[in-house]
Amino acid sequence: MSQTDNLPVDAEGPVHIGFLIMPDYSMITFANAVAVLRMANRQSGRELYRWTSVTMDGRPVASSDGLELNPGSSIEELGPVSLLFVCGGYEIEKQSSKPVLEMLRAQAANNVPLGALCTGTYILAAAGLLEGYRCTVHWENLSGLREQFPGLQLTSNLFVIDRDRFTCSGGVSSIDLMLNLIASIHGNQLVQQISEQFSHERVRTSTDAQRVPLQHLLGANQPKLVDAVSMMEANIEEPLSLDDIAGYLSISRRQLERLFQKHLNYAPSRYYMELRLSRARQLLLQTNLPIIDVAISCGFSAAPHFSKCYSEQYGKPPRSERLGLH
Repeated sequence: MSQTDNLPVDAEGPVHIGFLIMPDYSMITFANAVAVLRMANRQSGRELYRWTSVTMDGRPVASSDGLELNPGSSIEELGPVSLLFVCGGYEIEKQSSKPVLEMLRAQAANNVPLGALCTGTYILAAAGLLEGYRCTVHWENLSGLREQFPGLQLTSNLFVIDRDRFTCSGGVSSIDLMLNLIASIHGNQLVQQISEQFSHERVRTSTDAQRVPLQHLLGANQPKLVDAVSMMEANIEEPLSLDDIAGYLSISRRQLERLFQKHLNYAPSRYYMELRLSRARQLLLQTNLPIIDVAISCGFSAAPHFSKCYSEQYGKPPRSERLGLH
């Protein structure tokens, strides 16, 4: 199934995307999303995408940096859309009023696919519209959202497309979300042209993670776990043993394993492996280092073992990753 099989896309007409702008929204996230749609039209020479920005009452709202956006209309005047995004920003809890939540539930009841930019995810969650869906939000809001909605299938990915729900973590991740959306509808060639116009050297996928500082995931209550991860990150080329890490922290290996399992839902060995493979992927995509050198720099002494571990993690061998093959 395509990522966009749940979008009501008319092959003859433009894909109409609505953006519900909330007060204190993130201007950069919204502007990046719209810029990609505009460039898709320019590069194709026709109106593939149409977008309308709205507010709840049709009045202008200020972004988090103080710039005001004059919306095209109110949400009641929006009309049919292929996809409706909620554009969030600061103090999003204050924006999740009863009228907003009821309106979104009505949209969902009418089978309108819904998305969220930045903290807009909070409003979809508050409306009960992310139950059973994977989703993401900006890393600063991850721990708070998990605490308020413990049943949420929340990830730290840059963006998530799960059936008829589209969420992204904010900032420039809206570029990647829109590029992946366009690729699903109009193909990779157009996406390549758009990326070149924006000097966007690599279209990141939904498997790419945000760089989330561990302190924001755990708070200040688990200093030994934060120290353990910091040691792993500092020792990629020559990995430490779990016994060594535990010894440096003056705890037992069993205590270390319990910390990782309880707070990260990972075995420490698996967490360490994924750190090394993530570093390897960055090197493959961003440098011209020979694959064997990438393997060695990430703690793998043998190329076959590196290829096996990499394929299990990313679904493709290192050589295919570098060549951009699927």
